[in-house]
Amino acid sequence: MTSTAEIVWTEDGAERRARWHSEAALPAPPRVVVADDRISADKAYRLACEGTALLWRGDFQNARQLVRALATRIDRSTGPGTAKPDAAEFPGAFHRYRMARAQRARTLGMLLIPIDAGHAIPLRRAPDVRIACTEAYGNVDAPYVISLRELLGVIGAHEWRRKGVDVLGDGVRIHAHYGVFSPMRAEYVELAARAPLPKAKLVFDIGTGTGVLAALLARRGIERVIATDVDEAALACARENLGRLGLLDRVQVIEADLFPPEAAGCADLIVCNPPWLPGKPTSRLECSIYDPESRMLKGFLAGLGARLAPGGEGWLILSDFAEHLGLRTRTELEGWFDACGLKVLGRLEARPRHPKVFDVVDALHAARQAEVTSLWRLGASTPVPMRRSGTPSVDAGQPAPDA
Repeated sequence: MTSTAEIVWTEDGAERRARWHSEAALPAPPRVVVADDRISADKAYRLACEGTALLWRGDFQNARQLVRALATRIDRSTGPGTAKPDAAEFPGAFHRYRMARAQRARTLGMLLIPIDAGHAIPLRRAPDVRIACTEAYGNVDAPYVISLRELLGVIGAHEWRRKGVDVLGDGVRIHAHYGVFSPMRAEYVELAARAPLPKAKLVFDIGTGTGVLAALLARRGIERVIATDVDEAALACARENLGRLGLLDRVQVIEADLFPPEAAGCADLIVCNPPWLPGKPTSRLECSIYDPESRMLKGFLAGLGARLAPGGEGWLILSDFAEHLGLRTRTELEGWFDACGLKVLGRLEARPRHPKVFDVVDALHAARQAEVTSLWRLGASTPVPMRRSGTPSVDAGQPAPDA
């Protein structure tokens, strides 16, 4: 935790200050009042909508109840997120949906919790969050203030990390660290499990995250896997998971933006599961969902041909959710394949089974119901020499992202 921002409030007739922390990098609330169990939900809702934060001094469990009451009032006044659009209304409806969700999050984030040095909460009936907060923020030797909504997310992430996700079968669990995308949507892992495996001695796993695909490929018999990521939390998470599974002798986890250094050579198989939606993330937690200007997707495609061994394959695992939202077209995607000198060798498909697919009141239900996740098997149309400066361009006249 490196934030130097502070919140300021008046309590017992004196001005007080505390360090402010927001994982989404939200600014410190400019207006803060002290609140406790005596405040009504209606008054708290009115203050939160006006941009006044409530620093909680009452019972912790009552604060949790108040967050639920605020959520009920928000949904009652605006609906759960936004009105359901027709498919033809995308992408404008999707942007309005994101804005509505962001406003909802800001309002719910106005209930603040004080935390002492060492991540102890000085409130009645407060849970012990020391382990959960240390996992998320590291060791902190000074008091700070955080939104209860974010704290509840930290607690939930700790529970998921502790339990893990049984996604590889045979009871083998992957444990996601805070801020690292959890492989709860098992269809993309299942696609990689059933795709025909080429004869491969060396595999690159680009943007490894939890290390789940690297682990899967090693368990399928690949002799050597190099897994890359740029996020420190992801690198630590992948190493921990692979170590727990006894696979670090076959999987090397390194920090790299997309492809490993050129000294690693060319791979027989290169796998990438980039964020599925083009868009700007509003926090570190959204970086696994939103890919600004499709940077990672385009960078992977632009550099793929040069890093494939002769006859090698690239596996691009990608949902078409963006297509149904009007954020990208299939023609556009296939055009990027052609521009990068890639050909489609085959494609496997899977339908998602997560709960939102069946939630008919969800604002994006039409797009979710039509969604298909694909594993594109790509090969190089013509041999592409490895370049020491840059990669083939995806968009004519514009340099591709540095791979």
